Amino acid sequence: MLRRESWVKGINDMKSYFGALALLALAACSGAQDAEVPATETQTERPDPVTVEDRFAILALDCVHREYPNKISHVMQSAEDARSPHQLTPAFYGCFDWHSSVHGHWLLTRLLNTHPDTVFGSEIREKLSQSFTAENFEGELAYYSAPGRNSFERPYGIAWYLQLVAELEESDDPQLETWRETLRPLEDAIVAKTRAWLPNLSYPVRLGTHNQTAFAFGLMIDYARTVGNQAFERELTDKVLAFHRTDVNCPLAYEPSGEDFLSPCLMEADLMRRVLNGVEFSAWLGAFLPQIPMDGSSDWLEPGVVLDASDGKLVHLDGVNLSRAWALEGIASALPEGDPRIAALLASAALHRETGIAAVSDEHYSGSHWLASFATYLTTQRGIN
Repeated sequence: MLRRESWVKGINDMKSYFGALALLALAACSGAQDAEVPATETQTERPDPVTVEDRFAILALDCVHREYPNKISHVMQSAEDARSPHQLTPAFYGCFDWHSSVHGHWLLTRLLNTHPDTVFGSEIREKLSQSFTAENFEGELAYYSAPGRNSFERPYGIAWYLQLVAELEESDDPQLETWRETLRPLEDAIVAKTRAWLPNLSYPVRLGTHNQTAFAFGLMIDYARTVGNQAFERELTDKVLAFHRTDVNCPLAYEPSGEDFLSPCLMEADLMRRVLNGVEFSAWLGAFLPQIPMDGSSDWLEPGVVLDASDGKLVHLDGVNLSRAWALEGIASALPEGDPRIAALLASAALHRETGIAAVSDEHYSGSHWLASFATYLTTQRGIN
């Protein structure tokens, strides 16, 4: 069993400060909307948020059933496929695209687990009840199973779907247990397609965007362990080790690319801590990222800079700061207590956390439809707990 006292204390000491920072940043933009993107739902009066996660919940509540603007990833086989988003995917048509809708629903489900007394509990349950119906998921399954869609939202979107299932699996709330069964048929189809795909995947995808395999495989492994699917976990672990066991000298200095929201190097390291024991991971990390300082400094990895947050591609860099922060925390959590790299990992995580959370607001829908999910994954330590 790895000892984690040192990094836990470091993370907990930062929580209250960054939580207050995020509340201030989000409050500054409260009620703002892009002039060019009108809301499609009338806002009801809400209680004041209590926690920073409540602030994130507002962003998800405002988008999970907001159909437009919308970017669909849609293969058309005939004119019959020319339909609106809610007709194509009746559960996950909001939040601009399918995968953001999925992890927006995950965010709301996550808060019911981690903050069961949230002031938005009733509204969250109302929104999820509207989405998580048997009829809606019959439509989702029909869409996903149709010809020509084997690669639909693979691997990013389907990994988030499995994370949503895992969140429901962990709950003993009767309503969430019912929803978990509603999601099971699509879950089974996704797992079956993924297991068929893995043997045919010759190489990892090392991008910093949706097609990256490292981040998706991490979510999938967490899901497989949560639901007890040992065969799926073994197949994923074997593929991960085949792809990455001998990787060395990752070129972190060349990151980020201009549209990244995931670090290829850090996401790979965060993945490998899931499949190696502590001694193995410590040695592997030394060869893979030898540039991690031993002096506790934070300036060895500069946060990404966004110059135009209204640009849907450029704003990805706000996400890379959030995902770097959780990856750095995850990497630190897997090292033995007293490892001299832990301090620098957590110092850089704090810097990226501060920068990333400060950017989460409703000022531009280009970021607000998805960044809250990344922030929630970070602040609730989903990848560690």
